[in-house]
Amino acid sequence: MLVNFTHWIFDLDNTLADSAIEFDAMRQKLGLPLGKDMLEEIDARPAAEAAVLRCRLAALEREYALRAQPLPGVHALLTSLAQRGARLGILTRNNHANALQTLAICDLAEFFEPAHVLGRDEAAPKPDPDGIHKLLAAWGAAPATAVMVGDFRYDLEAGRRAGVATLYYDAAGQDLWTADFRVQSHVELLALVSRMS
Repeated sequence: MLVNFTHWIFDLDNTLADSAIEFDAMRQKLGLPLGKDMLEEIDARPAAEAAVLRCRLAALEREYALRAQPLPGVHALLTSLAQRGARLGILTRNNHANALQTLAICDLAEFFEPAHVLGRDEAAPKPDPDGIHKLLAAWGAAPATAVMVGDFRYDLEAGRRAGVATLYYDAAGQDLWTADFRVQSHVELLALVSRMS
């Protein structure tokens, strides 16, 4: 049964926001191989080329951020968590500026302190647990009080490696990865949260 976690860490794209990101299209525009981790591929390039690719990637991500829409039920979920006194954070592989832009466009910025929105420049990218460790340290929180929510295996792997609970946001019902909890919508998650007392 879902316990009353007091610290919630969310992935952003396709977990809170529908950014309609087409990752293979981005790889093609950047000249990166399909199916490979974009950040790893960029980091493996010579420094000058990598710097150019990072700028181009950020520009592409900003285009998606400007078109982002909140996923159904997410505002009600975050409102309920905030009313219960939960601390809320974001851990994304996007950059910080684009993450804040996405939150603003989706009218979700009020739920997250900017210092608790960590992108790839503030923490080692998931599946590295660095960002989770940093958020827990900022909150003075123990791993047992926290849950990592995400739609991709990197989110869940980071959570496991950090020793926090994991919640798989599986909107498509694909059941691809293992997690402590699994939901298909924020309405379902809110119902679980509402039963916590």
